[in-house]
Amino acid sequence: MKLIKLTLLGLLLAGLSTAPLARAEDAPAAAKPKPYTLKVCPVSDEKLGGDMGEAFVFVYGKTKDSAGREIKLCCKSCQKDFDKNPKKYLKKIDTAEAKEAKEAKAKKS
Repeated sequence: MKLIKLTLLGLLLAGLSTAPLARAEDAPAAAKPKPYTLKVCPVSDEKLGGDMGEAFVFVYGKTKDSAGREIKLCCKSCQKDFDKNPKKYLKKIDTAEAKEAKEAKAKKS
């Protein structure tokens, strides 16, 4: 009976010690959220780091499968407006980032 208990205990400990390794492999490749590259607040269109002080930064859309994306606002009070209609502001951010990328590519050419 002692031999069975010791064998089961050994198997249990072996399983627990390898569990973290298996989970690390299953983790999503993107461990960091998508960075915010714009210089303005998507809600107020104010320059980040201007008169309002340091930008308010948070991660939107973080789930167990996604690292989400970084959002920078000119102040914490803008988050209320962002949270009311995040799709509107995410679309605005995506459009502005695409425009900046296109302009940067044109400068390189």
